[in-house]
Amino acid sequence: MINQITKGIKISVDTKYKGTNYRNNRLHHIFGYIITIENKSTETVKLTDRFWTIFDTLNNTEIVSGEGVVGQTPILKPNDIYKYGSGCFLESNIGAMKGFYTMINLETFEQFKVIIPTFQLTTLSTLN
Repeated sequence: MINQITKGIKISVDTKYKGTNYRNNRLHHIFGYIITIENKSTETVKLTDRFWTIFDTLNNTEIVSGEGVVGQTPILKPNDIYKYGSGCFLESNIGAMKGFYTMINLETFEQFKVIIPTFQLTTLSTLN
C-alpha cells in the first residue's frame, strides 16, 4: 500500500490487477484501486475536485479531471475516513497513476491540493 500525507490529509492507495477485456476491439488490462482518505488534521475539509495523470507504457499519457470522486464530494471532519474504489484500462500490462485532490478547508475557506502519490499498475506476471 502506498501512503502520502499533505496538510494533515492522508491518502492510501491499494491496487489490484483484475484481468483483461476487449474494449474498442483492443485487448486491455483492467486495474482496480481503492483510495482511503483520512483527515488527520483538526479542521473539517471537503474534497471538491480530482486530477489524475495515467501513464500506459504502450499508449499516450491520459489526463482525467473533474468534480469529486465517484460522483461524490465528501466532507471529512477530523479523524473521518472516506474510502472508495475505481479502476482504469491500460493497453500495456505496466503503467502508473498519480494526481491530486483539490480540497477546501470549511473553517477558513482555504483551497489546497492533496497529493495522490504515484502508484504502479502491474500485472502479476510482470512482478515475478
